[in-house]
Amino acid sequence: MMIRIRSRDGLERVSIENPVATVAKLKSEIESQLRVPVHAQILSTNQNLLLAKTPNDLTQFTDMSDPNTLISSLNIAHGSIIFLAYEGERTVAGPAFHPAGSFGKKMTMDDLIAKQMRITRQENPHCELVSFDRDAANAFQHYVNETLAFAVKRGGFMYGTVSEEGKVEVDFIYEPPQQGTEENLILLRDPDEEKLVEAIALGLGMRKVGFIFTQTISQDKKDYTMSNAEILQAVELHAEGDLKEWVTAVVKLEVNEDGGADVHFEAFQMSDMCVRLFKEGWFERDIQEEIDPKLSRMTKDVVVGGKDTREVDNDFFLVVVKIFDHQGPLSSTFPIENRKSPVTMKALKNHLDRAKGLPFVKRISDFHLLLLLARFLDINADVPALAGCVQTQATVPEGYQLLIESLASAS
Repeated sequence: MMIRIRSRDGLERVSIENPVATVAKLKSEIESQLRVPVHAQILSTNQNLLLAKTPNDLTQFTDMSDPNTLISSLNIAHGSIIFLAYEGERTVAGPAFHPAGSFGKKMTMDDLIAKQMRITRQENPHCELVSFDRDAANAFQHYVNETLAFAVKRGGFMYGTVSEEGKVEVDFIYEPPQQGTEENLILLRDPDEEKLVEAIALGLGMRKVGFIFTQTISQDKKDYTMSNAEILQAVELHAEGDLKEWVTAVVKLEVNEDGGADVHFEAFQMSDMCVRLFKEGWFERDIQEEIDPKLSRMTKDVVVGGKDTREVDNDFFLVVVKIFDHQGPLSSTFPIENRKSPVTMKALKNHLDRAKGLPFVKRISDFHLLLLLARFLDINADVPALAGCVQTQATVPEGYQLLIESLASAS
């Protein structure tokens, strides 16, 4: 039986021959195979263990504190992920490396640069936390779960606000035109549509704050947090976003204690080093199938753990971000753009009819509805003005109301 162990050092594997092993046996194997002393180990099935900052925080994780507990009783089976925290240092086995040179060999400028390009872990994110609007998050996960069944990948851009303390609030998710497969997500971005999205966000007092995507069911069997293709796409969008608090969120299915499946959200920041390497052209863009997906390949040697290599464990580039939720100012009940069924004016009429008892500004307080309306409005004046009414919950001018109602009645 193989169990995956995620610690501050990344994702590693431990083999256990006895399927009815206890926690004590698992700890013994971790000491033997990963060189972490039993007395220094704190194990948990809760990923928040890796966010613990103080010894007192660590004492809260007690689900694996009894050495006599059978790991099978904790729903730990072949391929399960366990989280490990420990004190002290150790040498982590890295990927195969290629010596940069030998005694007497003249070093090139690339050799000298590689000697300085050391890949280390970034312990703290620039983002204090990310909080998802419950309705927006549910609208996204419900579609990929109920309609796509996590069989193909799906993605979107997250919009919201960033506080002075670095807290990111996500209030709506824009889903661009895209083509998802089991392994890849191709964004077929529409610059004109994105200009409308930005105009709406401006009027709402919001901005683009991150990228969210799903992993498919087949990826749950892989021993990586994010694949090299996902890392490359995420860091490209992070670099484009030009926001130090930019968040990358991953949505996937995970087996629960009852053997069923729960939708699970994880949030990360791409490390400063990852963004720098991307901007300076160190990432190999053409990902070959024979490359292990948990490794990102560089165009030149870098130094990882004191060794020269061109293959870097993807976990080195990920910084965990705490997740919260909130009830934001917008609803997410209007049909969402760029999905299987096109959004029509009939949807607008049905939406307005359902919300007849509410003030008009409340009836249109939905980003996806505003995006439909924006196609018929002036992007420089009308779109920000209408979105501004939604932001302040001010009375919508009569001219806009008449226009919106006439569009709805024309369906």
